[in-house]
Amino acid sequence: MPHDAQWYRHLIAFAWLAWGTYWLIAASNNKATVRREPAATRAAYVVPILIGGLLIGLRDMPWSWLSVRLWPRSLAAYWTGMALILAGLSWSVWARVHLGRNWSGAVSVKEGHELIRSGPYAYTRHPIYTGVLTALLGTALASGTVRAALGMVIITAGFVGKLRLEERFMRETFPGEYLRYSAQVPALIPFARPRESAPR
Repeated sequence: MPHDAQWYRHLIAFAWLAWGTYWLIAASNNKATVRREPAATRAAYVVPILIGGLLIGLRDMPWSWLSVRLWPRSLAAYWTGMALILAGLSWSVWARVHLGRNWSGAVSVKEGHELIRSGPYAYTRHPIYTGVLTALLGTALASGTVRAALGMVIITAGFVGKLRLEERFMRETFPGEYLRYSAQVPALIPFARPRESAPR
């Protein structure tokens, strides 16, 4: 673990800030939306994601137990965490570039929506989530605190809820085709066996 705590904190923050800046810029050029989830449904996963993000991002918490360390500070944990952060964020950017104008922050169907199955989408159906969750795991590992681990778990729960809704939208938009895709490609973990059986 680096002795300069401020440097450590800023390096991880810089990686996430650079990723967020790209995300905001890329979000300005998307296709028109023809179907969108209800606001209440969106809140069901946005709120957990925001709460988890605050737990990870804020160091000064009102409850001291949130800052309890789960393992000692170490260079090994720090650099392993940084490697996961950089790998995860890079993977999610690759997926975002590959998805192109079909991307949306909300669960929606775009005008002329395409079912992307190439690039990172050949390995998981939701590679952006795979990358972000990998980066969150790295952040929690580098932090080593209860708040970071809890934040990661809460954000993961939010992503799983959003993923399930996206799956329903895709099955309705691409009947048959998305079922076959689900039978061939896992949702989040590359090379894992998909839960669905291939249609006969």
